[in-house]
Amino acid sequence: MTQKEQLQLGKTLWNIADDLRGAMNADDFRDYMLSFLFLRYLSYNYEEATKKELGKDYPQLAETDKRTPLSVWYGLNSEEIVEFEKQMRRKVHYVIQPKFLWSTISEMARTQDQDLLVTLEAGFRYIENESFESAFQGLFSEINLNSEKLGKTNTERNKQLCTIIQKISEGIADFSADSDTLGDAYEYLIGQFAAGSGKKAGEFYTPQQMSTILSKIVLLDSQDPSAGFRKRLEKILDVTCGSGSLLLNLRTRAKENGGYVGKIYGQEKNITTYNLARMNMLLHGMKDTEFEIFHGDTLLNQWHLFNEMNPSKKIEFDAIVLNPPFSLSWEPNDTMAEDFRFKSHGLAPKSAADFAFLLHGFHFLAKEGTMAIILPHGVLFRGGAEKRIRTKLLKDNHIDTVIGLPSNLFYSTGIPVCILVLKKCKKQDDVLFINASEQFEKGKRQNTLSQEHLDEIISTYQFRTEKEKYSRKVSMEEIEKNGYNLNISRYVSTSADEIQIDLKDVNTRLASINQTLQTSTDKHNEYLKELGLDLI
Repeated sequence: MTQKEQLQLGKTLWNIADDLRGAMNADDFRDYMLSFLFLRYLSYNYEEATKKELGKDYPQLAETDKRTPLSVWYGLNSEEIVEFEKQMRRKVHYVIQPKFLWSTISEMARTQDQDLLVTLEAGFRYIENESFESAFQGLFSEINLNSEKLGKTNTERNKQLCTIIQKISEGIADFSADSDTLGDAYEYLIGQFAAGSGKKAGEFYTPQQMSTILSKIVLLDSQDPSAGFRKRLEKILDVTCGSGSLLLNLRTRAKENGGYVGKIYGQEKNITTYNLARMNMLLHGMKDTEFEIFHGDTLLNQWHLFNEMNPSKKIEFDAIVLNPPFSLSWEPNDTMAEDFRFKSHGLAPKSAADFAFLLHGFHFLAKEGTMAIILPHGVLFRGGAEKRIRTKLLKDNHIDTVIGLPSNLFYSTGIPVCILVLKKCKKQDDVLFINASEQFEKGKRQNTLSQEHLDEIISTYQFRTEKEKYSRKVSMEEIEKNGYNLNISRYVSTSADEIQIDLKDVNTRLASINQTLQTSTDKHNEYLKELGLDLI
């Protein structure tokens, strides 16, 4: 399927969502819509796999027969079901019973079956607890099929669900159901819902352009980016992963450049967004063994994976990307000052946890790895605790590049942001500053970066090039003289040069003009005098 067709599928589904949600909050309807799309993908993938597995034994049904082929096979081969499901778990890593498949659910919706709500509820619980080898408990926990937002009575709710599912089924009937297609449609819908969610969107969505910048930066060779993209990353991490779009973008860019990503790790505090991330991974064709998403608070370090006290057993990541909530208030307790993540640099202030997220990620970065994090500009120049952390990172030569971006690129905020690129074993002893704040295309609601803008940022980072009013390599001596202030405009200004005025030259030219004027006046007066007229 072409990119144009994938975009069309996304728009088709968005129009369905926009038409059907009525007075329902966009965030609430998003969860229903994306869950049904997820069920459709799992079902299609599973049915295709069973068709291949059963071969000539796969039932061929007449067009008028609305039963699913798998339900017919189950009915005829009850004694073989257990072994068949074991085989399917080995091959596709999950099982869905025929009565919970999308084809069954959509047919119930088409016929306005009164049992659809009950069947769908049971199907969600089955997928959460029994489908996968590693149980996905709570995957649909935020989907309340008995919510009054769907209707005041069970009958009304059942009818509304029938309508939603039937419309989705009709809308995607003419499109491919492969993981790339539905995955891209899922991403498109997340972006559209984010656009309608205002500041709340910052909780779960990083615009694809921003994701691409971070992804390409961390994929390049850490010691010599000019050498090109790394071919193998065993582990990648995002501890504020939202819906997982940033991690998936990184995986996609790696594959585009002939690279390999072993396993994806993500952490998310918000339960709804955590579920979105897990669905997003599976919907993009990832097996449950290829990713691990944890529900918990990053600042409190609730993931047991990150609490190994033995340095030799500490988990480390080849690439880390982060888009944490900007300047989040937090409450570090007294013991956190001795926390292994913060002990060497100190605690971020209560008013802004930006550096706490940065230090958490940086602690787990591998020596040959690269970390890229999106932050507000305040981290570059604020004083107090943040200055101490910034100074320590600079003196240890861990800050590689500072990139300034235009304002209004995010759904969640209009403020301009920056990207900090960090490394543990950095080759250069200077800091590259890129001021891309003036490079954007203005939009009605959000500004965007063109492909040319994206390419220039990546190329400037990769080859560490210097360009007037855009990029510059700054020595540590100069940064130290500026009190370890990293304010980008201090080093790379985009303002027009002031015109230098030579007052002596101006005075000489004025005198010359006055002399010419006087000569012309005297000559004119001579003519007037000859004619007997009044002089000027």
